[in-house]
Amino acid sequence: MSSLTLYTPAGVLAQAQPLKRAAKRLGALGFEVTIDAAALAKHQRFAGDDATRLQAIHRVAQAAPSVALATRGGYGLTRLLDQLDWKLLAKSVERGTRWVGQSDLTSLQLGLLAKAKLQSWAGPLACDDFGRSDDEGGVDDVTQDCFTEAMSGLLEAVGFRTEAGHDGFEARGTLWGGNLCVLNSLLGTPYFPRIKGGILFLEDVNEHPYRVERNLLQLQQAGVLDAQKAIVLGEFSAWKKSPLDRGYNLKAAIEAVRARTKTPIFTGLPFGHVATKVCLPVGAKVEMVVQGRDALLAWGHTH
Repeated sequence: MSSLTLYTPAGVLAQAQPLKRAAKRLGALGFEVTIDAAALAKHQRFAGDDATRLQAIHRVAQAAPSVALATRGGYGLTRLLDQLDWKLLAKSVERGTRWVGQSDLTSLQLGLLAKAKLQSWAGPLACDDFGRSDDEGGVDDVTQDCFTEAMSGLLEAVGFRTEAGHDGFEARGTLWGGNLCVLNSLLGTPYFPRIKGGILFLEDVNEHPYRVERNLLQLQQAGVLDAQKAIVLGEFSAWKKSPLDRGYNLKAAIEAVRARTKTPIFTGLPFGHVATKVCLPVGAKVEMVVQGRDALLAWGHTH
């Protein structure tokens, strides 16, 4: 049985019930679940003050469970990056811990890659994905299956449908990325991986297409997009139209960025702030292949 620790490194958990529900469901999947002592701590909008959350992360790293699954994202990890014991986190990965999450967890995952060249997993969050009540939709089957396969070491690839026009594309490189705004906030810091020839995946939530475009253009103007072999876009969800848009939408934003970079941009990756999401090995060497509109990201047998 794999050990799994639930901890809250960023935003506060408003209620305890989703955490209890997630722990019960994860236990039913065969994990030996432990809830960190500070998982329900509260300080302003954070899961405890900075010292409390820092100690929680270090506590999890010291214990080195098979899976370290964040309960939720929000905001708060950026405050901790300069204080984290990266050697301790690296040692936990070397002992077999898979650090899993998304959203604000992007900064922790990219920090691990930048500081120690170590892998983590972009994937679900405990309360968001395993803590939803049945009335709220419960647990998504694809999300659950991808997570359990990834944590058992059986997941070796994910597939998705992308736009037409990329038939025959092939590339190999380091898979990295995460939340677009969080990733951009790391530019120019020691926590931003210097990846060349990689495959960069991106997603975000509550960001109007013009903000998505602006963030992507910042990466392009910083030389990041042109240095990659492929850009793979997940879901950009929950944004609201403006009466000023006049036909401008996410597709128009992406086309504006495509016109400014030599790197092909793919859409359709099932990942982001949505119910259905795959797990992605951040920092792994992967192969991307497109046949027709069917895209495959594989890391099980790359060479």
